[in-house]
Amino acid sequence: MSESLYVIATNKPSPLLEKMTMAVMDSFGDIIEINNSKELPVLENRKILFSVQLNQGGFCPEMDEILSSLWARGPKSLSGTTAIILIHCDSELFTKTYCQNLILHANMLGCSFMGRPFVEAAGNLYNFTVAQKTIKKPLEDVCITLCWDLGSRFRDFYPQLIENPKICVLHSSNFDTSNTLMLWNLIHEHLKTFDIEVHHIENGTVKDCIGCPYKTCKHYGQHQSCFYGGVMVEEIYPSILASDALIFLCPNYNDGLSANISAVINRLTALFRKTKFYNKTVFGIIVSGNSGSDALAKQLISALNMNKTFRLPPYFSLCANANDPGAILKVSHIEEKAKAFAENIKKEIKS
Repeated sequence: MSESLYVIATNKPSPLLEKMTMAVMDSFGDIIEINNSKELPVLENRKILFSVQLNQGGFCPEMDEILSSLWARGPKSLSGTTAIILIHCDSELFTKTYCQNLILHANMLGCSFMGRPFVEAAGNLYNFTVAQKTIKKPLEDVCITLCWDLGSRFRDFYPQLIENPKICVLHSSNFDTSNTLMLWNLIHEHLKTFDIEVHHIENGTVKDCIGCPYKTCKHYGQHQSCFYGGVMVEEIYPSILASDALIFLCPNYNDGLSANISAVINRLTALFRKTKFYNKTVFGIIVSGNSGSDALAKQLISALNMNKTFRLPPYFSLCANANDPGAILKVSHIEEKAKAFAENIKKEIKS
């Protein structure tokens, strides 16, 4: 018999969300349903389905209350747990941003997510029109098919550890003044035995994606290339393909990723046309001058886990605040935090 699935669901799901949830549950044996924060069992080392019904304003008070209760249990309340998400809203807005927030909060409590761990049903279901080109069915049926596929992938999902993992590190920071690089150096001290390639994305070396037509992008992607070529094709693509994990070093620029890092992520689309990244794990190191590191963490989650299919390990990001050059070295317990983050990387990718 299949293993148990813990379904954390809102009380009044739409008929469509009920169908979506049933499609996922079809892949599992025992189903344990949870509808409010007072019923929460111990959820460590479980497989969880979050089934979320948003109102017109994009809110879900019941799920927020459940998350608050989990936070009250401490930072290991979802340790060893993996999760997926189904979400429905009558509006065409809010579904993806709510997923970003839910994934980040659960991840900070120890929950991991496989690549592309959600199905969103938004508004008139227009978001399924691309999938409909492959799944020749009405939009609602496309949605249910994707939910069934998600449940099937989730049932069979178990992270694979690697004996000698390779790590690709990407950054665009200044070596002399970057607090982000200084934090990475503290982490790197505990990863000396790993095979690590560090790539500095210098200004002007990576042009941003201009959104080539699908056939053009796919043509180049089949040859592990891109219309623009350059360092992305010559160095970054091969390094990513050879790696088992990616680490993005992300200083906070106006509560967003830097232009160079954003361009790298956007240019992954051509490579993604041929190669999916389900077997690769992503980490983020984020330093803000004042606050807002969670905003960047959500961007990495959305772009790389939700979109580009990278696995999100528990505690995937290390966030810190440091403004003046070298200030990161004065952050309280920063060396212990760096060591703990390095140990988490080891635990999540190395056999």
